[in-house]
Amino acid sequence: MASTRILQCSSRHLRHSFIPGCRIASRKNPYFPCACRFSFLSLNSQNHSSKFQYNRPFNSPPVSGTARLSIPGHFAHQFFFGPYDASFRWNFASGPNANGLADGIAVDDGGPEIAVVILGWLGAKPKHLRRYVELYNAKGIHAVTFVASVMDVLSFDLGKKLEARVRQLADELVSWLSSESGRDRCLIFHTFSNTGWLAYGAILDTLKNRQDLLEKIKGCVVDSGGDPNIDPKVWAAGFTTALLKKSSSATYISTEPGQGNHLRHGTNGSKILDKEPFLIESLMLFAFEKLFSYLLNLPDINQRLTKIISGLLKNQPMCPQLYLYSTGDKVIPFQAVESFIEEQKRSGKRVSSFNFGSSPHVDHYRTFPDLYAAQLDSFLKECLAMEGKL
Repeated sequence: MASTRILQCSSRHLRHSFIPGCRIASRKNPYFPCACRFSFLSLNSQNHSSKFQYNRPFNSPPVSGTARLSIPGHFAHQFFFGPYDASFRWNFASGPNANGLADGIAVDDGGPEIAVVILGWLGAKPKHLRRYVELYNAKGIHAVTFVASVMDVLSFDLGKKLEARVRQLADELVSWLSSESGRDRCLIFHTFSNTGWLAYGAILDTLKNRQDLLEKIKGCVVDSGGDPNIDPKVWAAGFTTALLKKSSSATYISTEPGQGNHLRHGTNGSKILDKEPFLIESLMLFAFEKLFSYLLNLPDINQRLTKIISGLLKNQPMCPQLYLYSTGDKVIPFQAVESFIEEQKRSGKRVSSFNFGSSPHVDHYRTFPDLYAAQLDSFLKECLAMEGKL
């Protein structure tokens, strides 16, 4: 789901909802979280000897997907404008188990302190990233999550909301890496869709003059992202899927024949169904494609996106990269991902990948949990072994 930039002319082009049957109410009293560092961070794990303060965990209302486009008022408000509290937060691992290991990763007191930065897909909430947080925490790795709402993206040029939040996250990471803890500290990034991937590119752009910090990035996992093309069809598919969620045809497992190391059946009991787009979905895709065909060609927007994508193409840290994608992804074209992978390999980067074949967009872990976890575990060991940390 391509999205990191907001459209400078959005306010005048988007005063009325372009989603049929869905009117976007304006927020009369916008809430801005306290800018004081760490004051809004939520810690879900226990027994952590950090200076960070514990806050209440984030609670978001349940969302149920239906065949119709039905968005309750309270959900629409949170979806379009984002949660009222800070949408990036720390989740600290409790430490090694009795054997001094956390799921095969060394985390003893003399080893490095590792944090993963989980950058969510468009419309994701912290609760949607919880399973990934738990996966990393079980390995003794801290996790900080970042999510972006639809309005974060649409208001990017006007209020610079998303840009400011990405910069704030970058500042947070700089502070954590620079803090004296008696142990070496390093980062791993785990991005979802093009939203998370482009947010990663924006963070790299912010840190481009801090080579000392870039060297502390030990690996990057790209889940369902990595399309370097500024394609209105991809943006349209991303926004439509974000709005329709489980009602979108893009969330159904593909039955089309695959190639390479693809898999045909999910291991979580999911049914494999062919799902044709609903009429409302087709209309939304058409409307969004027309909209983004115009907006993405505005010079300032196109230049900003080109700058970020160019950085991801040419200036990524010299750390291993893992691309997790599928032929059945109906949002991000797998051909574009594979092309980008080959380009990274030609530039001398250490790149690995796995094609899950039938699993939907950003749904590989839920569809193939054991295989996904195995791919991730192998990659983490490779990242840390290269640095002599294991």
